[in-house]
Amino acid sequence: MSYKCSRCKRDVTLDEYGGVRCPYCGHRVLLKERSRDVKEVEVK
Repeated sequence: MSYKCSRCKRDVTLDEYGGVRCPYCGHRVLLKERSRDVKEVEVK
């Protein structure tokens, strides 16, 4: 799963043993990347 650091804006992938911390700047707030897929909802 891909995340983006809210401080340095770099892409971060979390490993299973790491923790929730940016390996580049050490910031602990990571933003989950949204999918670029467009979803259509059927209206009744």
